[in-house]
Amino acid sequence: MKLIISILLLLGVSVQVNAQTPGVNKQTGNQDKTSKELLGDKYAFSYSYEKAITTYSNTKDLTLDGKRNLAMSYQKMEMYKQADSMYLTFINSSAGLIPEDYYNYAQVLKKESKITQSDVWMDKFANSKPNDLRAIDFVNNKSKYSSWLVPNKSFSIEHLKINSKAMDFSPVYYKDKIVFTSSRADGKVAPKGDNWHKEPYLDIYVADVNDGQLVDQKRFGKVLNGKMHNGPASFSKDGNFVAFTRNNTNDKSKDRVVELQIFFSNYIDGKWSEPVAFTYNNPSYSVGHPSLSADGNTMYFASDMAGGFGHADVYKTTKVAGGSWTKPQNLGNKINTEGDELFPFFEEKSNLMFFSSDGHYGLGGLDIFICEIIGTEAGKSINPGTPINTMHDDFSAITNSTMTKGYFASNRPTGKGFADLYSFNILKNLNTKSIKGITKQKGGGPIPFAMVSLIDENNKIIDSISSDAVGAFRFRVEANKNYTLQGRKSSYLDGNSLASTMAIDSLIIVDIIMLKKPIAAQIKENDNLVEILELKEIYFDYDKSRIRPDAKIELDKIVKIMNQYPNMQVKFSSHADCRSTASYNQALSERRAMATAKYLKSRISYPSRISGKGYGEVKLSKECPCENGAETDCSESAYQRQRNTEFTIIK
Repeated sequence: MKLIISILLLLGVSVQVNAQTPGVNKQTGNQDKTSKELLGDKYAFSYSYEKAITTYSNTKDLTLDGKRNLAMSYQKMEMYKQADSMYLTFINSSAGLIPEDYYNYAQVLKKESKITQSDVWMDKFANSKPNDLRAIDFVNNKSKYSSWLVPNKSFSIEHLKINSKAMDFSPVYYKDKIVFTSSRADGKVAPKGDNWHKEPYLDIYVADVNDGQLVDQKRFGKVLNGKMHNGPASFSKDGNFVAFTRNNTNDKSKDRVVELQIFFSNYIDGKWSEPVAFTYNNPSYSVGHPSLSADGNTMYFASDMAGGFGHADVYKTTKVAGGSWTKPQNLGNKINTEGDELFPFFEEKSNLMFFSSDGHYGLGGLDIFICEIIGTEAGKSINPGTPINTMHDDFSAITNSTMTKGYFASNRPTGKGFADLYSFNILKNLNTKSIKGITKQKGGGPIPFAMVSLIDENNKIIDSISSDAVGAFRFRVEANKNYTLQGRKSSYLDGNSLASTMAIDSLIIVDIIMLKKPIAAQIKENDNLVEILELKEIYFDYDKSRIRPDAKIELDKIVKIMNQYPNMQVKFSSHADCRSTASYNQALSERRAMATAKYLKSRISYPSRISGKGYGEVKLSKECPCENGAETDCSESAYQRQRNTEFTIIK
């Protein structure tokens, strides 16, 4: 990834350096940094990796941090043999290592095609950080590596003649043309660009399309092309609205990193308007790689803003009345990892998101991934394998609305420059299919909010989602596979259904039938036998404590059985979701508890048999954790599942 991330997002790729004075670190016992090593740190921080390598290599007694920085500098310059050798000088030592050392060394080994050895160090990484999303993805997908090397017959690709010896990438549709980003000089005086490769700054170009090739390229006007890096860009379908990336040329921050920002422009009276800054531009982080919907009112983009999963995450924002943009919504951990997720592109008709990632397990560097998004729910991210992906950086994929043709960029060595443009034809259904269905009772009634797991042929759970309010669920899966769907919910026996994607159909419909459990079941808890009433919990509207009609149905079932068994005693607990303050939610849950008790006590004999209380947000599930009263990125259906009252028979 020599240049890809450095000038496209400048996100999380700086070698971490610590300014120290010579001496001995009493905590680690290691000798602190010499002035020469500190100079190497300075070069590494500013992306001057060649100078960093020279300086570190001529420094005696490098600290562990210095050795790590030298190995990473080799890695950034794609000097993988030297990086491998440098990692070996410290990776087997036990003092001071961090999980990222295992991860980074594994990536170097993969670049050298030492896949078995790479997996050994990824296993070490996964064991040391089992909850890391990169580790989880590795464990779930490492067995697929060899299959990704087999050319995917869904695609054919073609190298474009328009490519230069510089960087050409991020194609985007603009009317009947293609706009792309390039560092080509094209006769202009090439100003000094980044410290990494000394390439000219990026500009935005437009080209005609002729028989699949791009021809007659030219710069896309002065308004969009500023002083430093400009691009990538994205246009509304009518071509009259553009979102594009450029450097924050007014950055005065002390971190010495020039972040990226998004700007907008409208085509009015034959010319582009003066660019307007995105509301969420910020000098402390980057936003870039915009991807607009056809109407220009939805934008996906990448950012390293605080609160994400990793370095760069993919976000979504929507334009509302008055032209303002909503607070960016992180697309969640089905797409984002602790690594970099970049270059989002959403094809609206097929509901498919294309993005590039070095955090999801792949063939190496940045790989292109495909993920289905329905509403706010993202499905499993799928790696299409070769010829789209290689062990090098493959990124910025787009497709047309009929899903028959597209473009992407890659820095694979068979190209002409640092990164080249390629076209691809989609010959058949992308080797992915959809499974959808409903979680339902034997009689046909839906079972809402059941947990549905997708299980592969090796009996491994590869994805889990909740069915919605009418029991519907959907997965994006690989073709030519057999799957098991398992539905699970309290008060129901687990339901299992088989689903095969061997047939030609792109959509497979499979429902999950779940049988009602017996009214009571015996379990042992704290050495006492306790009966648990297996009935549905009841739900409340947001910020309300009234008993809803659907809740009355469930409460009436409890009334019936308690009147049938006059010695039965029932205890309940009421809850609130994590929005608002903890004290407010506590009071709200208590009102819900009072409403529940009032309804039941007024309808049963011996009302003292009912007891319960409100727990506020104390017992929230991990699905939507509360963060100091702030709203999370949870869907409304997830919040709904937390606004409930649960029941237990205690006698």
